[in-house]
Amino acid sequence: MTIKLYCFGESGNAYKAALPLELSGLDWEPVKVDFFNGETRTTEYRSTVNEMGEAPVLVDGEVRLTQSGVIQMYVAEKSGKFGGATPEEAREVMRWVFWDNHKLSSQAGMTRFLMNFLPEDKRPEAVIPFMQGRLKAAYDVLNGHLDGRDWIVGAAPTNADFSCCGYLFYPEPFGFTRADWPHIDRWLSNIEALDGWKHPYDLMPGSPADRA
Repeated sequence: MTIKLYCFGESGNAYKAALPLELSGLDWEPVKVDFFNGETRTTEYRSTVNEMGEAPVLVDGEVRLTQSGVIQMYVAEKSGKFGGATPEEAREVMRWVFWDNHKLSSQAGMTRFLMNFLPEDKRPEAVIPFMQGRLKAAYDVLNGHLDGRDWIVGAAPTNADFSCCGYLFYPEPFGFTRADWPHIDRWLSNIEALDGWKHPYDLMPGSPADRA
């Protein structure tokens, strides 16, 4: 049975789920969520897809999962990949997934949205540099951790990598320049070199160009 992932190309959180699905070898297909026309806010979406009104959502037969970290866990359970090679590594993977969700992706997603997808006259200008300052602190943590490492945990890619990279491949400006963070830059190149890697706009339906 083909796994369905409700997602859209602009979503870094959806990319965190789509990328390990693509690299796992599992049979899956994207289902486009029309986020920018308000689909996730509709009663139908909340009653039939996700009561939280968010994407991504994974549907595999009777299994329905939301939240990218949980979907990543399911992919690891079903494919035997990306969850960590030992119990100790599995805990370390989850530590970085939790860190990313709290310290990196949450800040990057909001800042990118404010700077690129919110009408200019509605942007809270004072908030953006504040968020970029918090992001800089997160980049510093990740860059330092990757000094001397190819991957965040262990000797192979894991969900820690796929979680933390979720927003870092996007071209829209939000205060991240790869060249400023050499260890992050090298690590992102390692991810790009994985067999089957795709950019978020190539992996999932939907991009800013569709609305240009």
